[in-house]
Amino acid sequence: MKRLENKVAVITGGADGLGRAAALKFSAEGATVIIWDMNEEKGALTVSEIEKTGSKASFEKVNTASYAEVEAATKNATDKFGRIDILINNAGITRDASIKKMTPDMWQQVIDVNLTGVFNCAKCISAVMVEKGYGRIINTSSVVALYGNFGQTNYVATKAGVIGLTKTLARELGRKGITVNAVAPGFIATEMVKKMPENVLKAMEEKVPVGRLGAPEEIASAYLFLASEEAAYINGATLSVDGGITI
Repeated sequence: MKRLENKVAVITGGADGLGRAAALKFSAEGATVIIWDMNEEKGALTVSEIEKTGSKASFEKVNTASYAEVEAATKNATDKFGRIDILINNAGITRDASIKKMTPDMWQQVIDVNLTGVFNCAKCISAVMVEKGYGRIINTSSVVALYGNFGQTNYVATKAGVIGLTKTLARELGRKGITVNAVAPGFIATEMVKKMPENVLKAMEEKVPVGRLGAPEEIASAYLFLASEEAAYINGATLSVDGGITI
């Protein structure tokens, strides 16, 4: 039996990057995947790729920073599939600048998506999970939440906030049959990262004890583990998947 057989999973930011890798891996393990993203073209391509394998998937354009949109999308998902068993809070953006150059708007945009968006999705979907007495919520943090990063005041603040939110939700929802955990990726070779100058990529690799960047599929595997029954007694944890860079 596949590890996520008969489960329904919502993956935010699932059209590309880490979210896409998770959508493909989850569908291969038997889950029905619902992608929430702003990129309709890439979302449709990911759904098409999943459906070609015979698995079920759907896409909805959702701005997770909008509570009303998340609330409506949650209703649409439950009306269509009857349940939501897994939530991967993966959607995120960057607006990098030093504190001197960062504008209030740059700060707020990242807060709205990376932190408020996680709250919106967790609030709406946890209510569905509580009704069923079962759920897995996995929030995407980052290794920079653990040690900071120059020029990312906004991003680091949100990713540190996600860890605190994760621990609190784990306390509140654990007795309802819902576990809440976080994954903190390190330097991952997404398409966006691969476009960086070769000397920058080499410098990044040299910082990592295992001597390479991570693959999106390796983050997706961490999501999969935490979403599976094998992780049923893991709650409130932050799993660093970073090749040892935080050592």
